[in-house]
Amino acid sequence: MIVNVGEKALEVQEHQGKSLKYLTIHPDDYLADESYPLVILLHGFGASMGDLAGLTPAIDRTGYVYACPNAPVAFQVGPGMMGYGWGAIGGDSDPGERKHVKEMLGVFINEVIEQYHVSAGQIIIGGFSQGAGMAYMCGLPRPDQFAGLVALSSSKVDFDDLKEQIPADRTQSVFIAHGTEDPVSPVERARAAKAFLEGEGYSLTYHEYPMAHEITADVVNDVVLWVHQVLAPFNGGNTTG
Repeated sequence: MIVNVGEKALEVQEHQGKSLKYLTIHPDDYLADESYPLVILLHGFGASMGDLAGLTPAIDRTGYVYACPNAPVAFQVGPGMMGYGWGAIGGDSDPGERKHVKEMLGVFINEVIEQYHVSAGQIIIGGFSQGAGMAYMCGLPRPDQFAGLVALSSSKVDFDDLKEQIPADRTQSVFIAHGTEDPVSPVERARAAKAFLEGEGYSLTYHEYPMAHEITADVVNDVVLWVHQVLAPFNGGNTTG
């Protein structure tokens, strides 16, 4: 599938994985025999796997492979329109459901790693809203796998539960962004995440913006700078950061 974005089309492929449907976006002049760093983007409640794919050319058109999964919980958001979620809205899923969804996401991640021969530590996982909550859940316990994680306008996160899962290694890079005028997920959630993570010894990149529940150009610009600092893009076989 070819999707036109800007002056040059993106190469987008749709897959039915073992646990989740997902899109992959190849960089320009993609070299299939090379190992590229991977950026995984998790959409928010009510959206779908294509929702964050449009961010990929802004991040980097040549240096990363991108993967965007569909959340597993489907529901109707309007006449003939389906939306998807990582659980109940607001992050109030029962523990059994959260565990099952996390396992499904883990199967997807392992599948994409194998598909693209991604080296350990050469992944960034990020998400918006409910997807950001999933990025915390899957990313923080595995600093060996994920060089960093991005949480944009995150939904509610059970940090008491997460505290039991985070490892002794607290050097993983974390980027948090939230709108001070967010009516869906109050900015206090980002501030609570900041307080928790800093209290656990993490060094964060933290931004608040005068925005609602959205991703603005300012957010994208800051994320792009952070991604390139944390995980260097592919450059002729050299992907070390």
